[in-house]
Amino acid sequence: MTALATAPAAADARERVAWPLLLGVRHHGPGSARGVVAALEAARPDAVLIEGPAEADGLVALAADPEMRPPVALLAHAADDPGRAAFWPFAAFSPEWTAVRWALDRDVPVRFADLPAAHTLAASDPTWGDGEDEADGAGRTDPLAELARAAGREDPEQWWEDVVELRGDTDPLAPFAALADAMTALRERYGHGGHPRDLVREAHMRLRLRAARKEFGDAVAVVCGAWHVPALARRTTVTADRALLKGLPKVKAELTWVPWTHRRLARRSGYGAGIESPGWYGHLFAAPDRPVERWMTKVAVLLREADHPVSSAHVIEAVRLAETLAAFRGRPRPGLDETTDAVRAVLCEGSDVPLALVRDRLVVGDVLGEVPAAAPAVPLQRDLNRLQRSLRLKPEADERALDLDLRGETDAARSRLLHRLRLLGVDWGEPTAGRTGTGTFRESWRLRWQPELHVRVAEAGVWGTTVEAAATARAESRALAADTLGAITALAERCLLAGLTDALPAVLGALADRAALDTDVAHLADALPALARSLRYGDVRGTDTAALAGVAAGLAERICVGLPPACVHLDADAAAQMRDRLDAVHTAIGLLPEPAGATGPGTLAARWAAVLRRLAETERVPGVIRGRAARTLLDEGGLPDDETARLMGLALSPGTPPADAAAWIDGFVGGSGGGLLLVHDERLLALLDGWLAGVPAEAFTDVLPLLRRTFGAYEPGVRRTLGELVARGPEAAAPGPAALVPGFAAVLDEERADGVLPLLHLVLGVPDPQATATEASA
Repeated sequence: MTALATAPAAADARERVAWPLLLGVRHHGPGSARGVVAALEAARPDAVLIEGPAEADGLVALAADPEMRPPVALLAHAADDPGRAAFWPFAAFSPEWTAVRWALDRDVPVRFADLPAAHTLAASDPTWGDGEDEADGAGRTDPLAELARAAGREDPEQWWEDVVELRGDTDPLAPFAALADAMTALRERYGHGGHPRDLVREAHMRLRLRAARKEFGDAVAVVCGAWHVPALARRTTVTADRALLKGLPKVKAELTWVPWTHRRLARRSGYGAGIESPGWYGHLFAAPDRPVERWMTKVAVLLREADHPVSSAHVIEAVRLAETLAAFRGRPRPGLDETTDAVRAVLCEGSDVPLALVRDRLVVGDVLGEVPAAAPAVPLQRDLNRLQRSLRLKPEADERALDLDLRGETDAARSRLLHRLRLLGVDWGEPTAGRTGTGTFRESWRLRWQPELHVRVAEAGVWGTTVEAAATARAESRALAADTLGAITALAERCLLAGLTDALPAVLGALADRAALDTDVAHLADALPALARSLRYGDVRGTDTAALAGVAAGLAERICVGLPPACVHLDADAAAQMRDRLDAVHTAIGLLPEPAGATGPGTLAARWAAVLRRLAETERVPGVIRGRAARTLLDEGGLPDDETARLMGLALSPGTPPADAAAWIDGFVGGSGGGLLLVHDERLLALLDGWLAGVPAEAFTDVLPLLRRTFGAYEPGVRRTLGELVARGPEAAAPGPAALVPGFAAVLDEERADGVLPLLHLVLGVPDPQATATEASA
């Protein structure tokens, strides 16, 4: 590599160039990118060939569009299978990109020379376009590692930075000549040493080079991976090259430009030609003068935004330390290692926690490119782009939170779009737990646009030309293919969330058919909550849910009939699962509208209360279910206090096995509010305390784990209060009106209790009957 420093400068490079000019590069290297521009400016070729899929010639002019901002990628996908795709990424600091821009800015013809995407996609393992072009490609001798080893260096990345990225040369052509000699020596020593497909690709590039020289003359420059330079310089015959291409599998391919991200250029993302630090390389390319000072300033700004105290003195000291480390290590200028060490020591005060932020946001980065509207796209992508603009939902590489108020027209439309995309497998947004629970007027999302989503959109294009039409067709197809009742009810819920009213008839038809055939009460109980949520969401979004309400009511009726027999003689695990289903069904029935004309015992709520009482009083039902049924009735006001105490007394009687009694306790006081129930009803607490004190020693060990799980779930304050009540002794905890909790009177003061009702009605947003009556009388 001494030629990098000793090659003489030339006054007129074009005159001494041995055409064609082969510029071997490292993909996504800022030094290579600057070197390519300098070499092209000196040689002034009549045409430029770029390593990339040959079909992209018709798209190359878009690189000059003012709206095109790298990083971007060429996306190729099979016309009949959009999921079969490959990418060719370009960053602002990619040598191929700078060569394209140089040619377009000077009206020099530019072509792509690599194997057509039609063949790449037909291969058994299509990958990210140039992912196998670099030294990092699987199965290939690593040229950088071999050259670094020959120079006595262990780290090929650092060696490449020193000899290319961090130095300049007076002769713009000398580095490429030296690198070509090195690659020739490597290929002579190790043979082909690359991916088997390299021979085919190089044959196609030679054919394209011959065609370009025939069209434009000998003054043609080729920008390609350095590994391929010796193969392009080698003399072969047209017949031999065509023979290598004969019989290659082929598919119809469609190509376009799509936005890309720096994070997807990183090697850690799985990209074969990836680099460790795209953000750092982008900085080196954008700031050729005083790069270390500018970098430290960026780091300082980032850390200050994260509330880390960083001053100008810190920046100055970090720059000095980086330069000292570079001199001590014999490097021409500070590289990423030196700047990172200086940032850790000075700006981060030795901590790796803020340093991780620097690495994520700056060293790698989340820059997202932009593509002009003129770029080819499937109709579905165009409709999505239109919706993104109209709803002001710009795709971003950075993850961000989005809170929606569904009462607003724009937010409701945003919600529908995100849910429709999820139905199509385009997971741009992911629902998250927000400030309020499920089924309210608010939704919370976490948004992050990934380049691969363009492939998902292309795949989804087979379902329709608009997002709504495609989501509707996809939902109808999934309804026909669903094999379980739960899958169909979940699909119905998603259709309502997405506002796909046209898909509901098919989904509800499949739901009714499946529900009529399914006799498993557990399946019915699992399906009902989703339907109830769907009805509530439909009400929030103004969706007609009358048909869905009928299906849900039918399911609820069948559950009321079949649940009691299904709860008899269950083992412990099955009983715990049925207890959870009982909770879910109870919540769901509370959300369902009552059938028209139903009154008194004929209401759904009344029939469900009868089911709960039957479960609570049937001895053959496991204790955990009986206890939960009793507790549910008590919470709803369907079980008097005396009756509750009677049921607890029966469950905790001496004749009940301790394990069964402990299960009843778990069902009754386990979960939300169970501890407060014992705090405010000391009769129940006394019954429980008496039973617990009487459990035989040999049985206590068996029931202790269940009891600890039950009471361990209470809030610390509740546990402390219960402990204080028990510590007061059996007299204080005995049943009867004398046992009072501090702060509570012996008799309810109804007048004081009624005083909170106006405020409660105001908070809940429901009319106050008393106030309405007063106004009417006035």
